[in-house]
Amino acid sequence: MFFHLWAISALCAVTLSAPFAPGSASRPEEMKVLSDYFHMLATKVQEGRNMAMAPICDISKATLPVASPTPLAGPAEGMTLKHVAIGRGIQNYTCSTTNATAAPKPIGAVATLYNASCVAATYPDLLNILPKLALEFSITPENQELGPSNLVVSGHHYFTNNTSPFFDLNTSGLELGVAPCQKNSSVPAPAGAVVGQNNQGLGAVAWLKLTTRSGATGGLQEVYRVNTAGGSPPKICEGMPATFEIQYSAEYWFFGSS
Repeated sequence: MFFHLWAISALCAVTLSAPFAPGSASRPEEMKVLSDYFHMLATKVQEGRNMAMAPICDISKATLPVASPTPLAGPAEGMTLKHVAIGRGIQNYTCSTTNATAAPKPIGAVATLYNASCVAATYPDLLNILPKLALEFSITPENQELGPSNLVVSGHHYFTNNTSPFFDLNTSGLELGVAPCQKNSSVPAPAGAVVGQNNQGLGAVAWLKLTTRSGATGGLQEVYRVNTAGGSPPKICEGMPATFEIQYSAEYWFFGSS
C-alpha cells in the first residue's frame, strides 16, 4: 500500500499531463485541491515510514460518513459493507422552454465508478477529499484510472429510466454484482459541500440511501451516495436549454448480505 502511495507521488508530473487533466491547470480552485491532496498523500507516506507494518485493507473497518445535522438512516441490521467507489460523471436535467420560472427536473445520471475500498478502510481522511479532487478532472470513456489518485474502474452507474438508478459492479477485475435501485431516503448535502465546476454556486446534490429492486445480484441490498460534490442545477430554467448536464462526483457505499 505504501509503495502504491509513494508511486503516485513520484508520478505526479506524469499524471497531471495525462489526457484526463482539464484544459487549464492554473485555476485557483484546482490548484488548491491538488495541493491539499498531495500534501495529505505525502503525510501518509511519512507516517508509513514510522509504522512497524503496513495497514491491512480490511473493508470491515471502513465507516460510512454521516451527514450533519440530519443523517441518513444507517444500514439495516445484518448488512455488511461490500464495496466503496468514487463516482465521477454527470447529473442530467430537463427544462421547460415555455416557463422560465419552472424548476429543472432531474432525468437521471451517468457515472464511472472507481474502486476506493482500500482507501476507505485505511485512509478515510484521504477518501474524503477524493470526490472534490475527482471533480477537477475531466473524464472520458477511455480512462481506466481516476487521476491523479490512480483508482481503477470498478463499475458503472446509469439510469434505466428517469427514476430508476442502476449500478453494474461486474468488471474484468471484480465480479460484485448488479444493483437496480429505488430511492429510500435523502438529506441535503451538508453546509460546505463542494459546489462543483461552475461559478454560480449551484451546490452539491443530496446524499441518498437507495435499496435494491428485484434483479439485484451479488447479495447487494443497499447503496449510499455520500460526500457529494457538484451536480445541482440552477433554481429555475431561465436561460437554460431543454436538456443539460451538470458535472458531479460522490462516494458510493454498497452494502449487502454475506
